[in-house]
Amino acid sequence: MSDGEDPTNETAGDADAPDESVVRRDRFSGGPARSFLSSLADDERIFAADLAVDRAHVVMLAEQDIVGDDTAGEILAALDDIESAGHADLPDGEDVHEAIESAVIDRVGPDGGKMHTARSRNDEVATCIRYRLRADLLELIETTVEARGQLLETAAQHTETVMPGYTHLQPAQPTTVAHWLASYEQALQRDTERLLDAYERVNQNPLGSAAFAGTPFDVDRERTAELLGFESVLSNSMDASATRDFLVETTSAVATLATNLSGLAEDVIVMASKGHVDLADDYSSTSSIMPQKKNPDTLELVRGRTGDATAGLSGLLTNLKGQPRAYNRDLQRAGRHAWDAIDSVTESVAVATGAVATAEWPAEELEAAATEGFSTATGVADLLAMAGVPFRTAHEVVAEAASGIEGTDADAPDYDTIAAVAEDVLGDPLSEYVERSAVEAALDPTESVAMRDSQGGPAPEAVNAQLSVAQDTLAVDREALATRRETVSSAENHRQTEVDRYV
Repeated sequence: MSDGEDPTNETAGDADAPDESVVRRDRFSGGPARSFLSSLADDERIFAADLAVDRAHVVMLAEQDIVGDDTAGEILAALDDIESAGHADLPDGEDVHEAIESAVIDRVGPDGGKMHTARSRNDEVATCIRYRLRADLLELIETTVEARGQLLETAAQHTETVMPGYTHLQPAQPTTVAHWLASYEQALQRDTERLLDAYERVNQNPLGSAAFAGTPFDVDRERTAELLGFESVLSNSMDASATRDFLVETTSAVATLATNLSGLAEDVIVMASKGHVDLADDYSSTSSIMPQKKNPDTLELVRGRTGDATAGLSGLLTNLKGQPRAYNRDLQRAGRHAWDAIDSVTESVAVATGAVATAEWPAEELEAAATEGFSTATGVADLLAMAGVPFRTAHEVVAEAASGIEGTDADAPDYDTIAAVAEDVLGDPLSEYVERSAVEAALDPTESVAMRDSQGGPAPEAVNAQLSVAQDTLAVDREALATRRETVSSAENHRQTEVDRYV
């Protein structure tokens, strides 16, 4: 993806010698820096994209009478042959764009060079990157949408499976497996929104901007946008050829997704260490020396791969920082940061959610763990506050009662301990405020969860409401994904139909 300018559209060299001198002339076809300049190997990723862009451009040139129909047909037939031969069969060149052009000239003769009329490698590569990144984004969006479906399906099975909740890794309040899972589905829902937003700005056509200052040829940029399935045309030719902010936006969304997955992975790793979840063997590994071990290795790699995404974002921003308009060769290194991030995280999404969806959640062990560390304390304080005791005073009562069990094996004070402290602090018997049965219920983790039925809370009915809304949103996002895929597919079919008119 070198993007180097080609200010002329002339062709030189022997058509029987398909090398970069055909495009670059002898002056710029040798020397020790050729391999340093070349991105041909890395460009395999955009090989198919370049062929699609070439076809759309040639069809447009023919329709605009810039290139004759017969020449267009020969070029398009050569592109079919190059596609069949594959990237590995391309001649040497600085990049895939130059190599494909050389291969076309080899097959067609000098007129094959007309393929590059009214464009530069600058707008060409910008279009290829967007075309391929669009496909990668659709794959990641689909993976994320399906992951959300897995989380919601698993959550629906565990709306009453009580589990301990933590803050600062310390016992905090009881919650449920469904409530915990729904919290991550919500995060992935926002990730989906960010990816869809990024897609809209990726899916714009820069082709026809040439090096950066447009072209004197009567090109139809709207037509190439239609043939390539882009939703719009970038209006300023300098911005169209030069900008890579769509890569930044995409990689930022990917890094945010990776960070959310890392949190999910960390939670499960900690839970597994406590026996609160049993991962399937498919998502686990063992020790080479300790046969009893069952390690959450896949999730540790999900957590570790977050570094790939954040490094990609950092590398990309560093690459782009301080570059003047319009094109600079630094950009040859920009795309790889986004590719590495998106590849790494797409796999992480599937693995992380697959591990959760296939895990076993031991209900009895989880409920027992939910009582540890007097995690129902807030529920008791809330009960007093609902009876008219100022919350800060209720907080004092429960805190003092908790201090009375320090150094014992008890996870929570019993009713008598709480009643004694309450009478001392409040000046009246606890029964004047709340009944014994209500306090004892509040001390139970299941009842404590049931109390928390506010919107977004962990009570089963509150979680079911969350899951219902989440399913509706998921359906909308699935439809948005399907619409975008259909648009791309229709454009591919339309482009092939137009190509077939000339070949």
